[in-house]
Amino acid sequence: MGAFPRHPKYLGLNTPQSEEYTVGDLAVDGVIPADVEGVFFRAVPNPAYPPFLEDSAAFLSADGMIGAIRFAGGKASIDLRWVQTARHRAETAAGRALFGKYRNPFTDRPEARGVDRTVANTTPVWHAGRLLMCKEDGRPYRIDPRTLETLGSFDFDGALKSETMTAHVRVDPGTGELFFYGYEASGLASKTVAYCVVGADGKLKSEQWFDAPYCAMMHDFTITERYALFPIYPTTCELDRLEAGGDHWIHHQDMDSWLGIMPRYGDVSELRWFKGPKGVSCYHMMNAWEDERGLVHFDQCLSDSNAFPFIRQASGIALQQWELNGRLARWTIDPKGTDDTVVETVIGPPGDFPVIPAARQGRPYDHAWMLTMNPDRRGPPVFGGPVDAMFDLLLRLDMAGGPPQALALDPGMCFNEPVHVPAREAGHEGWLVTVVDRQTGPESFEHECWIVDAGKIAAGPVARVGIPRRLRPQVHGWWVSARQLEGAA
Repeated sequence: MGAFPRHPKYLGLNTPQSEEYTVGDLAVDGVIPADVEGVFFRAVPNPAYPPFLEDSAAFLSADGMIGAIRFAGGKASIDLRWVQTARHRAETAAGRALFGKYRNPFTDRPEARGVDRTVANTTPVWHAGRLLMCKEDGRPYRIDPRTLETLGSFDFDGALKSETMTAHVRVDPGTGELFFYGYEASGLASKTVAYCVVGADGKLKSEQWFDAPYCAMMHDFTITERYALFPIYPTTCELDRLEAGGDHWIHHQDMDSWLGIMPRYGDVSELRWFKGPKGVSCYHMMNAWEDERGLVHFDQCLSDSNAFPFIRQASGIALQQWELNGRLARWTIDPKGTDDTVVETVIGPPGDFPVIPAARQGRPYDHAWMLTMNPDRRGPPVFGGPVDAMFDLLLRLDMAGGPPQALALDPGMCFNEPVHVPAREAGHEGWLVTVVDRQTGPESFEHECWIVDAGKIAAGPVARVGIPRRLRPQVHGWWVSARQLEGAA
């Protein structure tokens, strides 16, 4: 891989690793529940070559690797493979980095001209028997779920016109349809957004384009049973800045946020915009749903500025992570009323990586999970990931107002985003599956995959699976059951 800079973004938990591997019959402490039969797919950014330019967004620019922790018959194994994107293949052929700053092709080496820049490193998405590795700056790459072989860039058999597809899709539990969007759909710094619906059969049913209020980072969105919701926060892109070699994103504290809403099977001409607070930002949404009065509630991990330090630095915003006023916020709107502003209610603590049961997507829900920082921690958090600090507290939230449950880690340990595995037993909340990292020295770590009873998280893991090889921090994951895999396309 060559020598990487002695910079925190490439040290500790973020140390690059070059090896693909398969390890079978992993050591298990405890008993893997019978419900946990399938594969936990993980998106793992990992730079293949040292950068030739300083890139403050190094973690987000890292090449995609896909991990698969497989569970069968009470045993576990792990696979890790590169996503063979056009970008990764081009750099492998050259033996060096060819692509410059994060999402700025004007900073690339000449050999990179015309090559698809996406690293497909953010979310593994499963739908209609297909496994896709997605990143919001391009189209996804299809992966063989059994071998992890890269099958190529995917555009729904030529039907998708948007140049991009979000890494945060929504699957309706009733219809089996996939809802997604792509921003900067017509190219760099464009305001165009493509809104798409894919049938349960995997075929693209509709693609409609509209203009956002401005070119914004649209990392996530939500659906309800009747509506699609498009949040806009004032982290913006300008083509002139890119052509001058600048950063893709700048955050503006004095600009309004917006929430767009339209009937999810309607026409984009029905899209209506509601004004939100100035300067706020969110990366991940918990859920959205409608109440009996027809009001729409939109639950999100909100903060008063962009959560990424490199974006605040480029924007000249002198706020530390602990000064962002993070909270789980609910925005409520009346899609049939005359008021065009959102009403905000704080419903939970700061944190991120929210998780709900897939069966409650777009529906009212009474519990959820998320990661946060332990306020009683002694010492600094584990350094790593896109915001330079890893979470060390898992919460189960009672959305009806009851007390939360918490699972705190020991100093020097951290969680990666969990996935939810449903239980066959009625009344059981299922299981959370997550990778836990433990720092054992300045540059050394141990890794385990924990299985936690989702309704009794304070009791700790019911099973711990040892992973004897090095892991980089995960971004997002997806659970695919053994039954789903049997019917894979």
